[in-house]
Amino acid sequence: MIEKCGRGKHLRRRQDKAIMEKNKSQSVKVDNFSSTIGLAANPGFQSTLSIASKGLPQDDKPYNPFEHRNVQHPNTTLGSILHLLKSCLGSGILAMPAAFKNSGLVAGVIGTILAGFVCTHTVHILVKTSQQICVEAKRPSLSFAETCGAAFMYGPKRLRSWSGAIQKFVDYSLSVTYLSVLCVYVVFIGSSLKEALDVYMPGYQLSIQAYCALSLVPLVVVCQIRNLKYLVPFSAIANALIFLVFAITLYYMFFDLPPVSDRVMVANVSTWPLFLSTVIFAMEGIGVVMPVENEMANPRRFLGCPGVLNTSMFIVITLYGVFGFFGYVQFGDDVKGSVTLNLPQDEIIAQSAKLIMAFVIYLTYALQFYVPMEIITRMLATRKSNSYENLIQITIRTCLVTLTVAIGAAFPNLELVIGLVGAIFFSTLGLFIPVAVQTIYLWEKDFGRFNYILWKNIIIAIIAIIALVSGAYVSIDGILEDFGRHTVINIVDENSTVT
Repeated sequence: MIEKCGRGKHLRRRQDKAIMEKNKSQSVKVDNFSSTIGLAANPGFQSTLSIASKGLPQDDKPYNPFEHRNVQHPNTTLGSILHLLKSCLGSGILAMPAAFKNSGLVAGVIGTILAGFVCTHTVHILVKTSQQICVEAKRPSLSFAETCGAAFMYGPKRLRSWSGAIQKFVDYSLSVTYLSVLCVYVVFIGSSLKEALDVYMPGYQLSIQAYCALSLVPLVVVCQIRNLKYLVPFSAIANALIFLVFAITLYYMFFDLPPVSDRVMVANVSTWPLFLSTVIFAMEGIGVVMPVENEMANPRRFLGCPGVLNTSMFIVITLYGVFGFFGYVQFGDDVKGSVTLNLPQDEIIAQSAKLIMAFVIYLTYALQFYVPMEIITRMLATRKSNSYENLIQITIRTCLVTLTVAIGAAFPNLELVIGLVGAIFFSTLGLFIPVAVQTIYLWEKDFGRFNYILWKNIIIAIIAIIALVSGAYVSIDGILEDFGRHTVINIVDENSTVT
């Protein structure tokens, strides 16, 4: 009996020793595998799984998306500000005097400040929501469309199945929106070239459509640039030149300025929608925001005070207010879709400003073109083969530029086209979608005290819908009226020629 007990103890010791050795071996394997250095260094693999064992100490540090970003060509803070300024300070600012014509001086100043605040706020909540989702989803960065889709995925359970459809919808909407903006740029280039060159070539006066067609080849060439970092020098050059144009334009604005009392303080309410849609078009750079933030060397500097966003938008709102107010005071109801087109035709400096601004818009075209191409490139990345990648890129870019030139030449009324694009596209993408995304993401989380975030978002959504419906109606009605007027003039001219 004693011998049997001794054998049992000896057997248990051997079993315990075997179990300890086995656990030790497994512990070593877990420790060797628990290193995340290799995974974090690979941007193509973003793990959402925790390798740590429940029996081991947990790292309570939340996921920081900024630490996991691996940007090949990061932008500096200054470069990011230049990109945002360039995306906003384009043809839109030169349309502000025409916008003030549709609002009046007092209503225009108040409306510009309010619209600027709302546009800045919607961009802010879009970026903030994207960063919050990145932490929860353990993703280093998200595009605009990915942020919208992820908001549904991490929002209410009954809406999660909509995630993929929403992401595709926003992708397609962004592409169409910025292609529409590029059409406006083509019209602006054609109008500026015609205004300047017709004076010096009276025997070879071409139509706006012809000048739009002449811009095709240069636009195709500049749009072959595929990296946002390499567009920074273009933004710097364009910003320097645009301030030169602003200086020249301001000189003519303030030269022999009429009394402010000669202008309307508050215009008829029926023209306010055109003012609002023009301001939204001018200020919104919603599609450029996420690519710029995602490619910053230090993304923490995008939001906050002063921050990249606040600094850029403060400059934008100030310049827009000055141009709109004094441009309308100087030129009154005769102001055109771009105030540079009102500059004297018999002075070289004024004519040079038109040519320089056409070149600035040419450079800006390449930056705005980056938005739809970034979306298309992501779609192409799902292909199984990378064969003919270069040829496909060149072909798509050439076809898109050609399409914008053709559409721009077909609708050369700059003021009405700007209003239509701003009303339909930017009021939806720039105002409505950001507040909808934040509302859906926070639906089962926290709307703050008294649900103030929810009520604030509802008010902005109502403003977006009003801008969409009223702005689109006024713009389309003006385009149809303008088209009918030109048709009658052409018929009269043909009859006169026959006679």
